[in-house]
Amino acid sequence: MLKNLFSFSDRYRILHQTWFAFFLTFVCWFNFAPFATTIGKQLDLAPEQIKTLGICNLALTIPARLIIGMLLDRFGPRITYSMLLIFAAVPCLATAFAQDFNQLVISRLLMGIVGSGFVVGIRMVAEWFQPKEMGIAQGIYGGWGNFGAFGAEFALPIIAVSTSFLAGGASNWRLAIASTGIVAAIYGVIYYNSVQDTPTGKIYKKPKKNGALEVTSIKSFWAMIVSNFGLIFALGLLAWRLEQKNIHFLTLSQMYLAWLLLAGLFLYQSYKAWQVNRELLMGKKTYPPAQRFQFGQVALLEFTYVTNFGSELAAVSMLPAFFEKTFGLEHVVAGMIAATYPFLNLVSRPSGGLISDKFSSRKWTMTIISAGIGVGYLMAHFINSNWPIPLAIAATMFAAYFAQAGCGATYSIVPLIKKEATGQIAGNVGAYGNFGGVVYLTIFSLTDAPTLFSTMGLAAIICAFMCAFFLKEPKNSFAADESEISETSPTILLTEE
Repeated sequence: MLKNLFSFSDRYRILHQTWFAFFLTFVCWFNFAPFATTIGKQLDLAPEQIKTLGICNLALTIPARLIIGMLLDRFGPRITYSMLLIFAAVPCLATAFAQDFNQLVISRLLMGIVGSGFVVGIRMVAEWFQPKEMGIAQGIYGGWGNFGAFGAEFALPIIAVSTSFLAGGASNWRLAIASTGIVAAIYGVIYYNSVQDTPTGKIYKKPKKNGALEVTSIKSFWAMIVSNFGLIFALGLLAWRLEQKNIHFLTLSQMYLAWLLLAGLFLYQSYKAWQVNRELLMGKKTYPPAQRFQFGQVALLEFTYVTNFGSELAAVSMLPAFFEKTFGLEHVVAGMIAATYPFLNLVSRPSGGLISDKFSSRKWTMTIISAGIGVGYLMAHFINSNWPIPLAIAATMFAAYFAQAGCGATYSIVPLIKKEATGQIAGNVGAYGNFGGVVYLTIFSLTDAPTLFSTMGLAAIICAFMCAFFLKEPKNSFAADESEISETSPTILLTEE
């Protein structure tokens, strides 16, 4: 595959067009981070408000990834990704024209929907590449797409400064942010007119039931309900943060109302899950071994994604301001230095997938990489103003490599669980990345950077131990093509009891 990677024919063209779609959604999603302190000064925002905007940027991606996952399985990646790219223009322009904190909260909440684009490409790539190549293919899609965070933190400040003459000599962040949405919308039209969901002659498999994930045992059903509650909890945490002192976006009564609505959403999700799995729960349906999968394994992958992608979201959101304040740098310089973290995505996430493909054990790849994440962030805990800047950069890049490689390793497994439900499963796992980002940034908003780094490090160490003892090796994960997978053998992570 690597020999033909830069070919623009057939499946490689689809891969390149799809990672670029993801790249643009990431540029849009993180177009606020390099300007956080500048916008804060211009709009007279408190430090707590700036940190809260970072949480808002991630929050709605949690339910959006689940919804997008269901739409994806039903309508296919071509339509779903195109519409999402076109929608990106709305929150980008809303941010560019915002005049106060409240308007920024709304625009960044809407921007969280754009962040759900990741799961769309997971299904598209899975349709075009064989199981034995899944790690490197998904790694290239995710890593080169995640490189959009580097594009935002490195290129957007340059655009803002170079067009400052249009803003009276001040940093033209409004134009820089607006341009990202316009470019994404244009590419959405191009993507719609130039890709297809599957190779010619291949049928796009859809789940038989929609509205919730169809599980294969009662134990998995209750694990799924607990998983759904965790995502609702993260949104409730954001509502609590928006009511706190120095924020006051919500009043106390509005926060309680938000919690009530979230409780209603959880009950609705649970009802839909019951509806989809009713025959199983009533004992009227059992699944043959070839169709079974363990949701507990999905839950463990959700935890790995909390520790790798969740920590990446938090780091990318706070590193520009961290370097600016810790070392007394200008925001443009700080943004460029912080961009070294997402820059590594160009090679680190694909390498995580490639190692998973070549190491012949996706379980132990995931375990070792998770341990590396823990060590990296625990080192970053000790960064302070006395450190030489190159050493501080090296420490963050060490953590960045393992966090991003972990994303590639996670999604080398996800598409192998249940092909026809890849969108929903990828949405669940992906949403937990945002859950991690929301929780980590909430901790950061209440404490400081060293506490954030140590929290992310300890979580990753715990995750490594759980992978070592509980993660099971996927079946058929190194098959040359789907025809090698037996009709009577499980395609998933070992059969359930």
